[in-house]
Amino acid sequence: MARDELVAIVDEFDRPVGSAPRHRMRSDNLLHRATYVLVFDAAGRLYVQKRTTTKDIFPGYWDPCTGGVVLAGESYEESAARELEEEMGIRGVEIEPLFVVYYEDPRSRVFGRAFQCRYDGELTLQAEEVESVERMTPHEVLARASNEPFTADGLIVVRRWLGQ
Repeated sequence: MARDELVAIVDEFDRPVGSAPRHRMRSDNLLHRATYVLVFDAAGRLYVQKRTTTKDIFPGYWDPCTGGVVLAGESYEESAARELEEEMGIRGVEIEPLFVVYYEDPRSRVFGRAFQCRYDGELTLQAEEVESVERMTPHEVLARASNEPFTADGLIVVRRWLGQ
């Protein structure tokens, strides 16, 4: 069960210091790791996920990134590949590293790594986490974010990718 998966916990320098079940990481707002993968189609549009209303953070929001928490003993790269396959059914694509991200709000403190890939095949959505997917350009994501709920950390990744 997702609430019991062991999440990698890190210090303020992104060094591993242990692990904790996901529910404890959330309840105690422990500093952890996450991955953010910008999935582009051939036309340069992002696959933007509509998160399910049962997600533990940003429920029902749009998310321009595929990804999630890094599990204990897992690298950022392993996490990115696992999340792509779990959430969207995408496997066997080249995942290009982009940049490091730090995000903090009253509910979450996270070191992240952003990646990008290109994909034009069929999707198999993870029903527990992804309600639907729409394709949007990065600029459309930012325009829609002024009127619709988007994940705050995902918007940071898009803005940084655009050089803003």
